[in-house]
Amino acid sequence: MSGIFDPPSPAILSQRLQSRVHARLVHLDDDAVAALLADAIYQERRRMAANRGRWTEQDRAEAALIDEVAPATGQGRSAQEAAIHTLVDRYTQEIHNRFSDRTYRFATKVLPGALTRLLTAAEPRELFGADFDPTSRIQIGGPVALINKLARTHTLLLTPTHVSNLDSPLLGYALFAGGLPPFLYGAGLNLFDNPVMAAFMSRLGAYTVDRRKKHEIYKETLKDYSIEALTRRCHSLFFPGGTRARNGMVEKRVKKGLLGTGLAAWQEGLAAGRPDSEILVVPCTLSIALVLEAETLIEDALAEEGKSRYIITDDEFSEPRTIATFARRVLNLDASVHVRFGRPLDVLGNPVDDEGQTLDPSGAVVDRRRYITNAAGQVVSDAQRDQAYTARLAEKLVGAWHRDNTVLDTHVAAFAAWGLLKRRFPRLDMWKLCLLQPRETALPRGELLSAMERVRQGVLDRVAAGTLHHALGPGDAEALCDRAIGTFASFHRRQALSHGLPGTLHVDPRLALYYGNRLTGYGLESVLAPGGSP
Repeated sequence: MSGIFDPPSPAILSQRLQSRVHARLVHLDDDAVAALLADAIYQERRRMAANRGRWTEQDRAEAALIDEVAPATGQGRSAQEAAIHTLVDRYTQEIHNRFSDRTYRFATKVLPGALTRLLTAAEPRELFGADFDPTSRIQIGGPVALINKLARTHTLLLTPTHVSNLDSPLLGYALFAGGLPPFLYGAGLNLFDNPVMAAFMSRLGAYTVDRRKKHEIYKETLKDYSIEALTRRCHSLFFPGGTRARNGMVEKRVKKGLLGTGLAAWQEGLAAGRPDSEILVVPCTLSIALVLEAETLIEDALAEEGKSRYIITDDEFSEPRTIATFARRVLNLDASVHVRFGRPLDVLGNPVDDEGQTLDPSGAVVDRRRYITNAAGQVVSDAQRDQAYTARLAEKLVGAWHRDNTVLDTHVAAFAAWGLLKRRFPRLDMWKLCLLQPRETALPRGELLSAMERVRQGVLDRVAAGTLHHALGPGDAEALCDRAIGTFASFHRRQALSHGLPGTLHVDPRLALYYGNRLTGYGLESVLAPGGSP
């Protein structure tokens, strides 16, 4: 049975990753090795220069490390390889956090109360307080029993959408509530700045991912770490979208680097003749009625579509008190968070049956090993083939995420409001619409309610067709609107939708765009056109 990745010591882990690096370096010529090191030094110095006025102790240590290895760029190959190994050793120590079985047993014993204490504590001493049952707030769906069964015979790679920095503890609860085993998961370096989150996550299977590091040496170390974990039969979780969805949409693109580690680990296990080498991929879609960082995320998406500040280090999540306020409010909303697990896939992107066997397009069972082995049953290395398989898996994941998306009241209300703003100002693009002044964004209540009803019915039609899920509240569009306004008012300084003058509703364009984007890609735009129907 799969377990948590807990090697004897970081030193041994570093040795294993170093051997993987060495195996790649021997296939590179001298110029390629020199370029690899030079690029790492250049990228890191560029990153540090951009952040020089706000260096932390870790930044200073990393700057000293780069200064230490930089002279090797003007020396021979052996010195350059030694410098690369030095960087890999440092990154391995940074990435790896030792799993604590004792902490895990404690956390699962006191869950679900511990989840709320974790989310709502501003300081470590506040972790202990009255228990709170999130069962009615966090809804779990999908073939959980099947996934639990397959976890006993296969290593699972959980691939969720990424909405908020709170996703990790929410997923942790969902895994626990579903009876699933512990998962190793990657968490952004900024999450460990929060002392409460860091205290738990580092002992519950989280490893550190520094998305500021863009160079190949770091990215390959991260992938090697994932492969090492999977080959040791450790269930793993990472967000294939990379970072949080800035614009609020269900992700349409996947970063294939880490995603391909499932295929690499599977082939490595088969080549070694291990009988427990099978790996399955489980899609997972998170849907949340209210997102802590919504205001900052949509601002970032609008700033050259996220390119100006790809890594946010100063959003709402950076303040423990803000997290506490938000969590207390959002977890007091019934059914405000939905975690839907999808049907598992093999690492090639094929569906599998209830025993984890690969199914072809006709539904017949096939031996998936034949796709990567020769006539003698030996694994054949083919990078181009593997890239194609990983691209296919990415496409299947995106399809599953959109199919398992759960529509909530806030999404329908915001989608209708943004759509009516676009109709009122047809010559303005997205950025100009977001700069409208409050006096320009008041919409007639009756018109907006009519639009919400058409969107609501359009959602229900798509649910019936199997292309969406929903957790809309009871009643008509007026009831939906009132619930959405109440939810928005529970936290945001600005509200996507609020009561205006008599007979009007006021829209905040940025937040309406963010929450409404959850329904992008389902053809619902047509229902907002004059005379449109679901």
